[in-house]
Amino acid sequence: MPDKIDKLEEIKMLDNLERIIDFKQGENRQQSACLYKNEGSIEWEQLNGGELTYKNFLNMSVLVDVLGEFYDVFATVMAKVGLPCAVALGKTLVDSYAKAVDSNPIGAIGSCIGFSKIVDDRTAKKIAQSSFEVVLACGYDKEALEILKKNENLKIIKINTPFDEVKISVSQELKITPFGVLEQDTDRADFNKDTFKVLTKKKPEQEQLEDAIFAFKVAKYAKSDVVVLAKDFKTLAIGQGETSFVESCEGAIDTACDSTKDAVMATDRAIETLDVVHAAARGRIALIIEPAGSINDKKLIEQCDKYEIALVATGIEHFKG
Repeated sequence: MPDKIDKLEEIKMLDNLERIIDFKQGENRQQSACLYKNEGSIEWEQLNGGELTYKNFLNMSVLVDVLGEFYDVFATVMAKVGLPCAVALGKTLVDSYAKAVDSNPIGAIGSCIGFSKIVDDRTAKKIAQSSFEVVLACGYDKEALEILKKNENLKIIKINTPFDEVKISVSQELKITPFGVLEQDTDRADFNKDTFKVLTKKKPEQEQLEDAIFAFKVAKYAKSDVVVLAKDFKTLAIGQGETSFVESCEGAIDTACDSTKDAVMATDRAIETLDVVHAAARGRIALIIEPAGSINDKKLIEQCDKYEIALVATGIEHFKG
């Protein structure tokens, strides 16, 4: 029997790593954990609050990933248990904040929140009224920082790497398994005009198409099987972590309730069952955006035509197990 392989050393040989933080624990008390920095790591600093935890970094990673998609607009992202739980775009930063919290007020409690632009005093006042664990942004106005620092426990993070560069900071993903180290390229795929097609007789309105693109970008960072419901550049619900689209879809629709009327639905991979379309019809969804490419594509198109739901194919999968 071969000697036990030191898997951490194997990873360290693949990428030059520097140990920078030793956490009190990992995801659970019985797990030790630490943070390593490599040459491609983004630059950041902590401006306030107690020690960052292993779980904080899981959530902060989600925040910067999603913010990298919306770096050029006013965006607010909330993350919890290593998953995005609300995303919204607005005319101002405080507008995007209000929309994000409104979309998931329960999920906001104790979550980590991130912003694509410099946090101003109006937004800071709103943040101070809630109970976030971490607030993350590319910068803070002087007044905003003074407001936020009044809460000594609030962990304030400033990201010094531009958010549009965050998307390219990680080129490979590594996962340690009992079989060895799995490696794959980071999913950087974006919309392609040659694969982006409307498949149904029902054509989407411009506003619905913009919401669909927004929702599909969010789906890229959620976990399988993903169903993102959105309207007016705000997530209404994010169904994720299930083993079937039907469960994710029905759960998201139940969460969003009556707000799903004329909303859009995005999935991370091709829909293979008609039950998803039936659930979308019950929720009065106006448009579904999905990669397409399943053996049931023809039947899906027929069902969408029957319910007058626009179906848009991206040709890109964003499955994340």
